[in-house]
Amino acid sequence: MEYLVTMTTRVPDGTPEQAVADVRAREAAHSRELAAAGHLLRLWRPPLQPGEWRTLGLFSAGDAGRLEDVLASMPLRVWRTDQVTPLAPHPNDPAPAPGAGEQAAEFLVTFTQAVPPGTAAQTVADTEAREARRAHDLAGQGHLLRLWALPGSGRALGLCGGPATRPRCRRSCRPCRWHRG
Repeated sequence: MEYLVTMTTRVPDGTPEQAVADVRAREAAHSRELAAAGHLLRLWRPPLQPGEWRTLGLFSAGDAGRLEDVLASMPLRVWRTDQVTPLAPHPNDPAPAPGAGEQAAEFLVTFTQAVPPGTAAQTVADTEAREARRAHDLAGQGHLLRLWALPGSGRALGLCGGPATRPRCRRSCRPCRWHRG
């Protein structure tokens, strides 16, 4: 199972810079080990405020308990809090491709499907079929790298990338008219 983990680090005031540097070096080395073992799939650094340390990580683990073991093994955990979001397979996920996501920019986009009340079942089915085709097309163009179902009804998380700029990516990654991203 895959998990999106928001990791927020707060180093206590007065911690010597050398201690911080040592923990960060151990964290980097251990992250490489976790990646080699297939537990740490990706790391992203979102835009940060001064003094803020936050990282988004895509992890793979057999279950939530095993994920906790992996997260607890990371040296920065002594100063870090983690927010874990389980990711479920999405039927339109293009699946990871070799080298996918190695371009300069990637964007995580949350989609929420809101089908208008009273919409005919056939209209919903037709729109979902168009969404599947659009997701396939976006994956083929390198814009949609991955797609996961989030907890809750009608929610998905897309990993978008490629040559698009962020506004263009958000528009091109929105697979159907009922998704708000």
